Amino acid sequence: MTASLIARNLALDKYSEEISEFENLMNAKVYTVASESALLQYIPIATTKIVEYDDYIVTSELYSHTIRCLNKLETKHLEILKGKLHGSPLENSEKRIKKLNAMFLYCISDLGVWLAAKAAEILQSNKESCVSFWGEELDEKLEGFVRNYVRDVYSDLSEIILKMTKRGVQRHIGEDFAEDLQDGLLTSKVYFLIKSLMGYRHMQDLRCIVFVERVITSIVLEALLSTINQMSGWSVRYMASGRNCGLQHQSRNKHVEIVDSFRSGKVHLIIATQILEEGLDVPSCNLIIRFDQAATVRSFIQSRGRARMQHSDYVLLVRRHVFQFCRGDVNALSKTQKFLKSGQIMREESQRLESTCCQPLLNTLCNEEFYGVESTGAIVTLNSSIQLINFFCSKLPSDEYFKPLPRFKIDKALGTCTLHLPMSSPVQTIYAEGKVSIIKKVVCLKACRELHAVGALTDYLLPESSVPCEDEPDIVVDKYKNGQPDYFPEQLVDNWSSFSRRGFYYCYMVSLEGCSKTTPAEIVLAVKCDMGSDFISNSFKLWGVQDYLSFTMRYVGIIHLNQEQVIAARRFQTTILSLLISNDLSEVSNYIKNLLEMPASPGAVYLLLPVVSGKIDWRSIKFSASEMPEATNMDMRHCYPCKDTGIVQTKDGTFCSCMLRNSIVCTPHNGMFYAVCGFLDLNANSLLHRSDGSFLSYKTYFKERYNLDLRCEDQALLEARKLVEVRNFLHKCNYKKEKERSGKSVVELPPELCIVVMSPMSAITLRSFTFIPSIMYRIQCMLLSMNLKMQLGPSMQQFDIPALKILEALTTKNCQEEFSQESLETLGDSFLKYITTQHFFVKYKHQHEGMLTKMKKNVISNAALCQLACSNNLVGYIRSEAFNPKTWIVPGVGYDICDRSLRKLKSKRIADSVEALIGAYLSTAGEQAAYIFLKSLGMDIEFHKMPIERVITIKAEEFINVKSLELLLDYSFNDPSLLMEALTHGSYQIAGTTPCYQRLEFLGDAVLDHIFTDYFYHQYPECTPELLTDLRSASVNNSCYAHAAVKAGLHKHVLHSSSALHKRMADYLDKFEQSFSGPSHGWEAGISLPKVLGDVVESIAGAIYIDAKHDKGVVWRSMKRILEPLVTPDTLQNDPVKELQEFCDSKGYTLEYTVTRDNGVSSVVAEVRTEGTTYKATRTGFSKLDAKKLAASSVLRDLKAADTKQYSANGISCT
Repeated sequence: MTASLIARNLALDKYSEEISEFENLMNAKVYTVASESALLQYIPIATTKIVEYDDYIVTSELYSHTIRCLNKLETKHLEILKGKLHGSPLENSEKRIKKLNAMFLYCISDLGVWLAAKAAEILQSNKESCVSFWGEELDEKLEGFVRNYVRDVYSDLSEIILKMTKRGVQRHIGEDFAEDLQDGLLTSKVYFLIKSLMGYRHMQDLRCIVFVERVITSIVLEALLSTINQMSGWSVRYMASGRNCGLQHQSRNKHVEIVDSFRSGKVHLIIATQILEEGLDVPSCNLIIRFDQAATVRSFIQSRGRARMQHSDYVLLVRRHVFQFCRGDVNALSKTQKFLKSGQIMREESQRLESTCCQPLLNTLCNEEFYGVESTGAIVTLNSSIQLINFFCSKLPSDEYFKPLPRFKIDKALGTCTLHLPMSSPVQTIYAEGKVSIIKKVVCLKACRELHAVGALTDYLLPESSVPCEDEPDIVVDKYKNGQPDYFPEQLVDNWSSFSRRGFYYCYMVSLEGCSKTTPAEIVLAVKCDMGSDFISNSFKLWGVQDYLSFTMRYVGIIHLNQEQVIAARRFQTTILSLLISNDLSEVSNYIKNLLEMPASPGAVYLLLPVVSGKIDWRSIKFSASEMPEATNMDMRHCYPCKDTGIVQTKDGTFCSCMLRNSIVCTPHNGMFYAVCGFLDLNANSLLHRSDGSFLSYKTYFKERYNLDLRCEDQALLEARKLVEVRNFLHKCNYKKEKERSGKSVVELPPELCIVVMSPMSAITLRSFTFIPSIMYRIQCMLLSMNLKMQLGPSMQQFDIPALKILEALTTKNCQEEFSQESLETLGDSFLKYITTQHFFVKYKHQHEGMLTKMKKNVISNAALCQLACSNNLVGYIRSEAFNPKTWIVPGVGYDICDRSLRKLKSKRIADSVEALIGAYLSTAGEQAAYIFLKSLGMDIEFHKMPIERVITIKAEEFINVKSLELLLDYSFNDPSLLMEALTHGSYQIAGTTPCYQRLEFLGDAVLDHIFTDYFYHQYPECTPELLTDLRSASVNNSCYAHAAVKAGLHKHVLHSSSALHKRMADYLDKFEQSFSGPSHGWEAGISLPKVLGDVVESIAGAIYIDAKHDKGVVWRSMKRILEPLVTPDTLQNDPVKELQEFCDSKGYTLEYTVTRDNGVSSVVAEVRTEGTTYKATRTGFSKLDAKKLAASSVLRDLKAADTKQYSANGISCT
């Protein structure tokens, strides 16, 4: 709708040929409407208005005088340069001054003297340098020459402006436009722009874009329009692309910020170069002005299309005499008239070509040299080679102090060109000969060929992205998105039909110990096979009881059982466990009925046999598991060989009193189960003491409460207790308060209201079976951990790692047990980064840090680790949720293991488990075990296998003080060039020196991270996972390293050629010369050191690691000297960002951060909304993280003060 089929300037009669070529290229036909009026039915089209302006009317004498002044200044400063500089620095400085002079002359002729002076003022105040660092005389000296020239231009133009005004005093621009025009302060073109804009003052919610050709025009017009009083209600911004020498560079983020403000109405007017001609969709944009004529028809049409609102205008500023001349000469159409007609001509030509077919593409490369890749068809031509080299350099590592650029050295006399690429490029110097007119293209094409040969350009002739992808979303890998299994140990899987006929069973004694109020209980676990020896030496804690309790297991041998015994035992365990878990009589009855079947489907199959005095309690098993026949009034049931003749009437018949002692009964009137302890010296007529102090008989109570009549008034009441609740005894918490709230534990029950469910059932057996779900779940998890060890294969079985350590690695924090994977995950994460970093550093010797980081990211990302875990069937072993006894598989209920539903796990949780397994093997069996574990998963990495070979060609002593640095580090380098490389910043582009430190920084970062994590893990073995993470975060960060570098004086040894970096360090040292101690590492002071200094510490660690042949101990001893004092649990300070988040979570407050960045300074607003009050703080800093900490600290302080005040007002101590 707003695009152009014609991309370049052509005669109107050539449009048909161009459209046909475009159709052939796309192998498609263009379809359009007959006229522009047809488009109006679907989209708004701006109305074109032509505004004619006169020629510049400043007197020729004044104009000539101004030009002479500028030319005189240019000559003067060029002569100064020739006396001070020579060679390449002189050539570059001359080019800059000549370029600046041409720019000032343009401003005078096209914009006016005031805007030319404004350009000089802006350039003078701009501190950004555009000089590339290539071993020339740099910094203040070179920049000073240029700045002196600009300063003199501004001074002379300011004097001329004073002379131009009639009163000899400088007045405010725009106060009198007629005088401004007559005095030459503004040109007619600028005046008519202002006049056109003033014509839209009545318009509410104006959105206007003014298109200009040059960057300097956009900058000075922004300054002018923001100054004029008549436009004070409009917010004006400029937008320009590219890095013009001496002009402020706008980042992409800045562009996005301006466009967003334009959309929201915060910005009303944008002065823009062609950067905004396409891609911007603002439905409310209602005015477009072309200050400079469009260069092409495409530019004309696309800029017009930015006006998206109904009744919008497209204003063209056209010089009056040119327009009149063209209007009178049909054969010499002006560019403006041609552009106005171009849209209709394109439509007509497209319709004329509708019936023609697309033709095969012609080979346009016959007469042009190019380089191509046969496998992909990608080519780079002579004409596109320079752009590709510039694009390649833009993808090399950079920072705020250095932007990598190519440098050309041309010898016109010899017809040669030498291309110097930045030090981080694998190919750095390329030489070529040829015609001077195309020599830069020739050398760039040759460079493209060489870069592709070494892999720096892909087969698509594009540089690999050097910027790693952002933190990935927490996803489930597509291949496994339907869910993951939840494994069950095969040792406990069988079918009851075959299990009951097996005849012999492996027995393990489960002993409960530690409770002082009861006798230790034992239960025999009978399974189909030997479960191994990993259980024997372990004691497992059970939580949630008043006293300390634990259970142990030991193998007691093989037992022989017949089928009847297995059936009875199955019935017993199913009944008691179903009662304890469900507390539902109908559900238990259904379970018991199903026990008559012996299913052939696989399920959880094993026996749990109660033990009394060291022997299996078959009496309880057989009597409790026997089915109670229908009773009559004449029935009298009792246990053998009981001689008790006391008969008790129950709801389901008469029983011997011995059958009610130590039994489980159910009371249908309230649906409750009780454990009967014995008989009380009470009956139905006894008095019941109520909580309000009143008394009534039990008979009356049951009548009033349940409408039940007690007929056996003389029958003794039963002493009973509610069944103990089955819960997750692996959950590390305290249940004492729940017990206190549970009220009266002993109840009195009339026997005639009770149904006997199980008898006999001792209190010890009943209590011990309460823990069985938690015990068996722990055993199942231990068995799975043992199975995982076997699954990993013989290569891993050589390492003796306890199954309990594997289980710890597989247990997530959500399980809420006494151990979790977090500490092991932290340790494994650091080792994984360390080993992959070392691998890629050694394998890819010519790749820069950005590419190495990307390759490492691809290997250790959550998605990659998740893929490894899924491919190796590890996910089913992960324990991701707290144990729920209600969903535990009761052995004997006929539950089919094969029918278990799949579960979904997020990729991060799976990846964390893989890292925790790495940490488990590392902490137990060492680095080799962790490495072999990774290899067994299929990770293609090598560890300390490939030597790093370096040819020493540089005398480092000529550049750095090697002896002093070795004394500081307490380490003597075998290869001092490594130390020099570790201290070389990217801006130090001196021929014959080492590469910059970024590759060593990549290596040293991982080495230090792993060393610190390993140190804290073993130094404080009892610390919580949270504390371990905090210790690591407080020690392994760039701010900590940077301040340690300054404290040790390393900043004095950094090799760089950046005046901005030097100034940043100098500013810090001037303001903060006090000691660099304290765990905050300077963030509280509100200023942060350059990241470069932290990078240097990491790169030095990398250099020592290589020089010491991968000995981490040597690195630790050396770097510890610099980084001491190390943080400890006692000196660790809370991170204010984390503490504020936790505080808000506990109170239910809403916390938000707003981050903006302007001129290299980050501003962070922390805002907390409470009930009726908002707490807000704004802080700034060079580092976004430091500013965030400062803002969070301020808000947290205010919140705590308000909290303390609230407590005090309520009379509560808040100590």
